[in-house]
Amino acid sequence: GEVIELVSDLGGGKTTFVRGVARGLGSTDKVASPTFTISRQYQAGSLTLHHFDFYRLAEPGLMADELAEVLADPQAIIVVEWGALVGHVLPAERLSIDLKATGETGRALTFTYPAALARLIPEDTQA
Repeated sequence: GEVIELVSDLGGGKTTFVRGVARGLGSTDKVASPTFTISRQYQAGSLTLHHFDFYRLAEPGLMADELAEVLADPQAIIVVEWGALVGHVLPAERLSIDLKATGETGRALTFTYPAALARLIPEDTQA
């Protein structure tokens, strides 16, 4: 039931990040960018990782409905790229990760999360 919003420029490493999430969850599925398909799913045991990319859409249309349906699934982990288009559907209780390129392969990540999630993060790692 977790929602992660990834914020970055094109080529910022969003799909690579999702690849790491899938691997960390134990998925052996091949992770690919959903830029042209809008959404992809990866199995990780009893969990399903849903990866949405709204970059190519001017209006979310039915994809907003699909996202809303997936949000109701407690066994779903949802990662959204270009989430501003569906901000009205995304829950306030989400982790937002801003990825900034620091070089050809380096990235700086900034995590933003609501106070309700702060209790899950050890105090010595909070900035």
